[in-house]
Amino acid sequence: MKILFIGLGTMGKPMARNLGTKTRHDLVLFDTRTDVAQALADELGCAAIASLENVPTDVDATVLMLPNSDIVESVLIGESPLMEQLAPGSLIIDMSSSVPTSAQKLGQLAEQRSLEFVDAPVSGGERKAISAELSIMAGGTEAAFRRSLPILEGMGTKVIHVGPVGSGDAAKALNNLLSATNLLAAAEIITAANSFGIQPDTMVEVINASTGRSQATEVKYPNSILTGRFDAGFAFDLMLKDLGIAAQLTDEVPTPITDLARSISSDARQLLGENPDHTELVKYYEDQTQLLIRTADEAKKGTNHD
Repeated sequence: MKILFIGLGTMGKPMARNLGTKTRHDLVLFDTRTDVAQALADELGCAAIASLENVPTDVDATVLMLPNSDIVESVLIGESPLMEQLAPGSLIIDMSSSVPTSAQKLGQLAEQRSLEFVDAPVSGGERKAISAELSIMAGGTEAAFRRSLPILEGMGTKVIHVGPVGSGDAAKALNNLLSATNLLAAAEIITAANSFGIQPDTMVEVINASTGRSQATEVKYPNSILTGRFDAGFAFDLMLKDLGIAAQLTDEVPTPITDLARSISSDARQLLGENPDHTELVKYYEDQTQLLIRTADEAKKGTNHD
């Protein structure tokens, strides 16, 4: 297929690179930073366009990886609506973490124009984007999902059809709410262990050999938190955006635990500087207890807000 890929940021760039190197799809790249798009196009031996007013007429599918729903809508249905340029039968795959109701609206508008729409946000962060091991949760009709698979499988190892349009974005936001809650709960336990004299790395080893383990303790704590690097590759502000989306989805059910996780995450953001990694959430507990959640060596070097 001929694929227009829009958005070459931290996640989009490696995703597009994988599509260009691991599949036989013909790519056309666009980013508002035209130099970034052209450099990647030169690397991959494909085309880049400087404006979305110059979209090739034979595009089969469009992939968007953009910061939020407002930007996605501005591209697809804004002042120069991309939807009106795409040929009937073309497929749109929004891989941004968008608001589910926005995805539903775009899906309806796409259907009116004889276009197919799939919302397919991802989980795994920058590292998994680079290695093409993302988990992808897709919302759309069965036919649209099957058509999107050859594209999505070029960027991820687990692609799940969640349900109708909008359900992919809903599943992503709820997953990220649970992920943040796991990160915070582990911070509490590791801090309590530290106050008792158990080193953070030792407690994480115990948790990962026992029933309390999670992706947070198995990956984020050993690689990004205990080391003091805080470099998991997912921005704190993007996490907060997803928690806000999740809040809209949990209004109908009691969620006292995750409500508290959202509140603490918001409070923690006030402690941090510009563009922190989401793993810096644990600094909230360091600030509250004056105990560092680091390995023994890193704790000797570290300060609460280094």
